[in-house]
Amino acid sequence: MGFLHYSSNQVFLFEDRALAHLRSVILGKLVLQESFAFTWNDAGAQRSIWMHPGLSLQFEFDSVDAHEINRGWIEALAATANSPGGLKLLPERAPGSSS
Repeated sequence: MGFLHYSSNQVFLFEDRALAHLRSVILGKLVLQESFAFTWNDAGAQRSIWMHPGLSLQFEFDSVDAHEINRGWIEALAATANSPGGLKLLPERAPGSSS
């Protein structure tokens, strides 16, 4: 399990593989100076946070091993990030899956 350190005082727990994919999408948006909402389900509750380029973020992984990136999952996550509702943590799709 890994951690997303948000701002100076909040920490959120994510599975390492999901966090690696989220990092790719989040950093891609922030490099372009884009702000967006990020929403996910956490222990039965829905959470949303506002992401913007001036925010202090840290991605901390339990494993030192690099995770193989599933391009289809990145594309699905990026599509939500580019929508009016913002980034949503979707379940991973099988590589090459169209649904």
